[in-house]
Amino acid sequence: MQSGWAKAGALLAAALLGGVVAVGIGQAIDGGSSTTVIREVQGGTTEPASFPTSGGKKISQIYSAAKHGVVQVTSTSVVSDNPFLGPQEQQAQGSGFVIDKDGHVVTNYHVVQGAKKVQVSFSDSEQINATVVGTDPSTDIAVLKIQGTWSRSLTPLMLGSSGAVQVGDAVVAIGNPFGLERTVTAGIVSALQRQITAPNGFQIDEVIQTDAAINHGNSGGPLLNANGDVIGVNAQIESESGGNVGIGFAIPIDTVKNVAGQLIKEGKVEHAYLGIEMATINTDLAENFRVPVDKGALIQRVRGGSPAADAGLKGGTTQVVLAGTTYWLGGDVITKADGQTVETSDQLASVVTSKQPGDSLELEVHRGQETLNVTVELGRQPSTPVG
Repeated sequence: MQSGWAKAGALLAAALLGGVVAVGIGQAIDGGSSTTVIREVQGGTTEPASFPTSGGKKISQIYSAAKHGVVQVTSTSVVSDNPFLGPQEQQAQGSGFVIDKDGHVVTNYHVVQGAKKVQVSFSDSEQINATVVGTDPSTDIAVLKIQGTWSRSLTPLMLGSSGAVQVGDAVVAIGNPFGLERTVTAGIVSALQRQITAPNGFQIDEVIQTDAAINHGNSGGPLLNANGDVIGVNAQIESESGGNVGIGFAIPIDTVKNVAGQLIKEGKVEHAYLGIEMATINTDLAENFRVPVDKGALIQRVRGGSPAADAGLKGGTTQVVLAGTTYWLGGDVITKADGQTVETSDQLASVVTSKQPGDSLELEVHRGQETLNVTVELGRQPSTPVG
């Protein structure tokens, strides 16, 4: 095992998939690479003294209030069991934050995936053993619990609501990029309603995009608003190089609160499952290919054995390319779900996400020139996309 800065950044080589990719930002620490030092605040700050247009707190105030609740997460996993050399271990580092006085810590699933041992540490403190309470690969969230008597001195962070977030809102990110403890960076909310791919291949909806600098090791750390409330969990970046280019993604805190609550109570999370791949119909698509409606969720594919298949929903049969995007046409178009108008695939995904396995979903479906009402009994999401 190497030590010091030579450990930083090995996840970069393992995570790149070619081209512009979304990269999980946990940090493996067994390999070697250079490090990038970004802005760190400890007491004072070279950032703007406050968010002038937000009416919020100074960045230094947000940092001072939140820093004691942010932890560094180190997970140890066995990557091979050599009969001659014995088990070969690898460590990965990420971030996390305390959510209650019982010692529960939220981080990313990909930070602790496959770990046989997990430890957390506060700045300038020893590493503390933690147990994994539960994980949810579909939202890339994990909940840990600190062992021992530390809970008496913990500082839980205040959890806000991602539903109130707007593009342009000021935000700060706190974490441990490249092992640099309690680093804070600032920026804005660049976009909302993004989708990213979870570790198990499903989509995470309603993701917050930010230009606050986040890098490997920031995974699982909080994204906070100008009042110092957590609005998201930093999870991925999009980059050709694997380093920060100002496009980061945070899982919305409303999703996190729901998932963490279930993990603490039940140790697992069950997600409703419809079983389709879909695309949003836009004006160009409707006009160029005579799609029966100009807004809605176009079913591209129906997964075999899924609730959608059982309900008789139809996927596309003809492949076309428009403005560089591939579509499968000829399938059903969904325009309402439980009475709510559906204009985009994201809207339909949000309705499904709000349901539980076994719930019924009423859909208004356009099939050619027909308008149908279809009832689907939602299933349990499988561990990976199948069919």
